[in-house]
Order: sequence, then C-alpha cells, then structure tokens
Amino acid sequence: MSLNVPTTTPRVGLFVTCLVDLFRPSVGFATIKLLESAGCTVDVPRAQTCCGQPAYNSGDRKDTADIARQVIETFEGFDYVVAPSGSCAAMLKKHYPELFAGDPHWEKRAAEFAAKVHELVSFLTDIRGMTDVPGSFDGTVTYHDSCSGLRELGVRSQPRALLGSIDGLDLKELKDADVCCGFGGTFCVKYPDISNAIVTKKAANIEASDADLLLAGDLGCLMNMAGKLKRQGAKTEVRHVAEVLAGMTDTPPIAGSGR
Repeated sequence: MSLNVPTTTPRVGLFVTCLVDLFRPSVGFATIKLLESAGCTVDVPRAQTCCGQPAYNSGDRKDTADIARQVIETFEGFDYVVAPSGSCAAMLKKHYPELFAGDPHWEKRAAEFAAKVHELVSFLTDIRGMTDVPGSFDGTVTYHDSCSGLRELGVRSQPRALLGSIDGLDLKELKDADVCCGFGGTFCVKYPDISNAIVTKKAANIEASDADLLLAGDLGCLMNMAGKLKRQGAKTEVRHVAEVLAGMTDTPPIAGSGR
C-alpha cells in the first residue's frame, strides 16, 4: 500500500451511520481496517447517533438541530471525522453549517466540525494520499456513484483509482453510473412508484454490465439496488466498496449469488 503523507498519526472518529450499525456491521470493520492501514488511530464513540438527515429532509429543523448538537459535541475532540457514506458525510459537512448559520453559540462550532468531516474513500485518497490497496480480487465489478457523495462531495475518481490498483479486479463502467438509484432516503417511501421506476432502470443497467459484483459507497443505495436485483432473481452480488478495498469479502454479500 502506497501513502504519500507526513508521518503523523491522526486520531479519527468513525461515524458509523445507522444503516451500517443496524444492517451491515462488516462495513464498519472494513472501514476501521482501511483507516488503520492509512496510519490513523480510530475511535468509535458510543454516544454517536443518527446524522439527522431524515428529519432534516422532512423539514423538522428543531429535532435535526438537537441531533446535530449531540453529534458535534461527541466528535469535537478528533482530528478527523470519517463516514463510510457520502450521504451522511454530506449531511455533516454541508448541511450542519447551514443549519446553524447565524446562531451565535453554534455557527463557529458547526463550521469547525464540518471542516474535519470526510467520506471514507475520499479521505483515504485525498487526505491520506493512499494510491493502492494490498491483496487481490478475482472478478468483474461495476460501480454506482451515489448522489450525495458525487454531487455534494465530489467523490467519483477516488474509488475507481483504488479499485484499479487491486490485482485481478476488472472494473467495468456502469451505464448511467451517476444517475440516482431511486432510494433518496424518505423519497422511496413518499414516492414508491417513481422510486421503483428509477431502480428498475438502474437494475437493468447493472445486469447489462455483466459484472459479477456491484459496488457503491452508500449502504442505503446498495440496499435499494440489492432488493430490486434480488426480487428480479439476478445473480449479481452487491457489496459496499470498503469491503472489497479492505479485502474483507468473506461475509455473504448484501444480495446475489453469482460466483
């Protein structure tokens, strides 16, 4: 593994995310392995909670602010805050400062907190200078660009660069990789017919890629696409990109049994 960073040992607070905690803990363990490989000391604060995005997107600013204050207080002592989710990282980094704009007690704290927040793969490449990962992977993969990570945080080339360094891995570009999968958090609940139409197109593109494995950096998107693929009887496996980058693919995939 190649790193082009100063010989420092930053203290990273891992923001686990609700979905990783409740549905896919293996993503959290893979994240820790990657962060430690990048020379970081990792802590997982027990007091952490949801980032507040569901409440925020539903217009509940009061409860969102209460959640945000708890998150900021919990993670203030770390050099960096890293999340294996572009969606949650964007909420912490982009929307917390907006939430507290003009607040004499919290505006500065929210801005200082947001400056330390990073999505996992962009942190590894852009901040820690990681250019490759060890190990190998025998198979063909395709990658979906989750909306928040791509549009709010600029995460696109970083996962592809690290995946391209893995011996034996064949990366095939997905048609309309940057088009929404239809999840959108509460969007899929409020507008199920529209959501289903979007994910149906996404699933067709995934199967047309002939990839063995679908990867992405957001578990919400992955669960949505995995559910559609499974209902259609597709064999494509589905995993979080951190699991492949960390070489931790012994656990069953989120969906699929193609290999």
